[in-house]
Amino acid sequence: MRTLAPANVLGGVRAAIIDLDGTMLDTVPDFHVAINAMREETGLAPISADSIKLMVGKGSENLIRAVLALDFDTAGVTARFDAAMDAYQRHYLAINGDFSVLYPDVLAGLEALKAAGLRLACVTNKPIAFALPLLRQKGLAGYFDVVYGGDSLARKKPDPLPLQQVCRDFGLAPAQVVAIGDSSNDAQAARAAGCPVLTVPYGYNHGHSIHDTDSDGIVDTLLEAAKLLGLHGNPTHTQHVS
Repeated sequence: MRTLAPANVLGGVRAAIIDLDGTMLDTVPDFHVAINAMREETGLAPISADSIKLMVGKGSENLIRAVLALDFDTAGVTARFDAAMDAYQRHYLAINGDFSVLYPDVLAGLEALKAAGLRLACVTNKPIAFALPLLRQKGLAGYFDVVYGGDSLARKKPDPLPLQQVCRDFGLAPAQVVAIGDSSNDAQAARAAGCPVLTVPYGYNHGHSIHDTDSDGIVDTLLEAAKLLGLHGNPTHTQHVS
């Protein structure tokens, strides 16, 4: 499945901002282990990976509040939040990356994008203390010139600030920097920043179809994204992207 964007949208792209959870890595298995360890520590029953998948993507604080809201009202969530967050962070750091897996063609896609001369940034809502070691463990860190976590800047996606910061870091206009992600967070941030955006269909997106998200194209994999940029005549592309 590939929905093509107009050539003038992607033709001048010189850099890409790539999401982490749900785009490069299926991290729900890590979340599942860490969250249920937290719940056990606080005397709560385990929950399914499918239920956790619906809550992922808006940062750790939102995730833990949503998990607690399965059992408590607003006051109860507030009263238990700090202890639950502490427990979750301890358990997550202990297993970070142990159960998560790369999606198909992620490494091939990153190789193709780099071979084409594009600069790459990873922008995720995952805390930077989780994101950096995860990228290193999975062999992804070396592809990125810039990495921002959800707590690296004053605001996180869907706010455009992290994408705008990457554009400034690279010295490029937003129209020259494509965002690639799996959710409405990525698309909304890109639209607000003035960046083109491609989406993948296999991620989380809070339980909603990615076809309902406003993007410039849906691509099966990061490798397909690299090929799509080549189809639109990106001047930096070479024969390596094929």
